[in-house]
Amino acid sequence: MTSRTKGVLCGAVLVMANIAAMAPIAMAQQTSANQVAEKSDWSVFEDKDPRECWAVSSPTETINSKDGRVVAVNRGEILFMTFYRPAANVQGQVAFTGGYPFAPGSTVSLDVNGTKFDLLAEGEWAWPSAGAEDAKIIAAMKRGSSAVLTARSARGTQTKDSFSLKGYTAAVEEAEKRCK
Repeated sequence: MTSRTKGVLCGAVLVMANIAAMAPIAMAQQTSANQVAEKSDWSVFEDKDPRECWAVSSPTETINSKDGRVVAVNRGEILFMTFYRPAANVQGQVAFTGGYPFAPGSTVSLDVNGTKFDLLAEGEWAWPSAGAEDAKIIAAMKRGSSAVLTARSARGTQTKDSFSLKGYTAAVEEAEKRCK
């Protein structure tokens, strides 16, 4: 595990723990004490100790399939986020959790209006392999209107989660401003 992976995983666990405690996310986005803004389909959260800010959204559509057929599956929270953690020098980290353990050694495919990226998958989390990729993804998401994440679970289920990017730019700029 690289130091970037450890840092992202540690921060992601903290962020996810905060969000998981407020399930379901739709209700959490409306009632959480640490939600500081809502920007269309994205919400902004801020924690003071440790100082973290993040823009987060849940999918607008989810398709689960196995052997080419749509199947019903139980998944945890499905969240796509960009977060900032000044103490760890994290200035715009993209992260995705699909609500299940990803297949070992797999990647998650991210398609932002036809621009494709691969995210490293480990456990229930996926993120870019390097900070430079985060910046490229954030730029693409600011220009785009939708993002689709395709992944495979440890049980072999193929998942396709679609996210609206309406409000993403405003949400990520708000999160960044709050954690400068």
